[in-house]
Amino acid sequence: MLNELKAFLLRGDVLALAIAVIIGGAFQKIVDSLVADVMMPILAMVTGNADFSAIKVGPVLIGNFINAVINFLIVGTALFLVVKAAGKKTGE
Repeated sequence: MLNELKAFLLRGDVLALAIAVIIGGAFQKIVDSLVADVMMPILAMVTGNADFSAIKVGPVLIGNFINAVINFLIVGTALFLVVKAAGKKTGE
């Protein structure tokens, strides 16, 4: 049973997944910093305010949703650019 566990844990798929999770966590910190420290201040210069959480439509707070959508778009764009750059290096 111990040998089976060792074979399972050292299979290429499991190791690749573990590495992907670790790199993904590190990449998340980079993207979070890009959003919070670079993109949102630029957005604040353009719009006058980078935090939309106070926006309400009647009793509905839609500002947090707007913040989440902006964050998603920035993260998605950053991820797209990284994947595109990795594809160029591998010749895809």
